[in-house]
Amino acid sequence: MYSLTMTVDKAGKDAAEQTSRIEFRLDPTSGVPTYLQLVQQVEQALRLGFLQPGDQLPKVREVVAGLAINPNTVLKAYRELEHKGLASGRPGTGTFVESSLDPVTLPELAGLRRSLRRWLAEADAAGLDEDGVVALVVSTLRDVPERDFSERRRGGVA
Repeated sequence: MYSLTMTVDKAGKDAAEQTSRIEFRLDPTSGVPTYLQLVQQVEQALRLGFLQPGDQLPKVREVVAGLAINPNTVLKAYRELEHKGLASGRPGTGTFVESSLDPVTLPELAGLRRSLRRWLAEADAAGLDEDGVVALVVSTLRDVPERDFSERRRGGVA
């Protein structure tokens, strides 16, 4: 499974100098097309609050050099993000995040991470490997009606 790594460099004094970087990782065994893996990682970073509107995504040539993939694959991913309204390309400067995806607040995220770590320890003790954990989470997500998640986000009772 791919991982998501964030390297943040906000040392610049003005907004034009500030960048937020995402380092992409690929899983060639996932069966998910490469461009979609890139899109999914940007979406995850947005949901977790690692990327914010105005942050710059890595330049195509940097992604190509880092992952040894075809530039058209990166361009396709960035076009998909543009189509979803999440990013936009600026000629001569790069691709920038335009909107967010309802990130979880940091205190909520910290609590969820603690709970998840405890749960993962229990899953490990029960003998589940990474693939077993993923299968259990995916099957459980499919069992929960989508409306439950959207109602919670709006503050309603599920």
